[in-house]
Amino acid sequence: MTSAPEITSEGLPDWLMPVAQVARTVRPRQLSSFLPPPDGGRPSAVLVLFGEGVDGPEVLLLQRASSLRAHAGQCSFPGGAIDPEDGDPLGEGALRAALREAREETGLDPSGVRIFATLPRLYIPVSGFSVTPVLAWWREPTPVGPVDPRETARVFTVSVAELADPRHRGTAVHPSRYRGPCFLVAGTLVWGFTAGVIDRILHYAGWEQPWNADREIPLDHHA
Repeated sequence: MTSAPEITSEGLPDWLMPVAQVARTVRPRQLSSFLPPPDGGRPSAVLVLFGEGVDGPEVLLLQRASSLRAHAGQCSFPGGAIDPEDGDPLGEGALRAALREAREETGLDPSGVRIFATLPRLYIPVSGFSVTPVLAWWREPTPVGPVDPRETARVFTVSVAELADPRHRGTAVHPSRYRGPCFLVAGTLVWGFTAGVIDRILHYAGWEQPWNADREIPLDHHA
């Protein structure tokens, strides 16, 4: 097992301090109404990686391959299940898994990433995953891209300004009666768990702009 990644906000840029503050103060119910069940669910982690791009602060995302059986074509943070060899799923295991999955999916070099916090664990009922969002700063960006095109169609960044722009926001509506925030960015639709986390970070970090939640975007045209 590799040494446990360190959580530190040392050297964090000023623009990321509001996100670090969110992690220190936010309560689980402020992020989602779906929280892990008593049995804990299937432990997993995602890497919410912030960097500085040409258009200011940005977030790393990927789009699943359209040929996948599950979540085909959907956008997400890098991440996946916490393996036993990652360690304690309630501690360092989540950090290791987030970095490992990001490396396996996007080719990310973990040495250029600084983890500065985690958010409370959240639950995805449809998959049974109990997810720890691991917040990190991309202090030394390196090239990224799909490692396995059979699983990942593309890897891309989206600026926080674009995500916060009301023109790119709406409420996703699924035939299953699911409703939740979504983002029309980078030529695709970001919805579901990923959009929910982004939405709450924008809100509690003070980056949110007034947007029209009544603008409905049917997912049967995008999913």
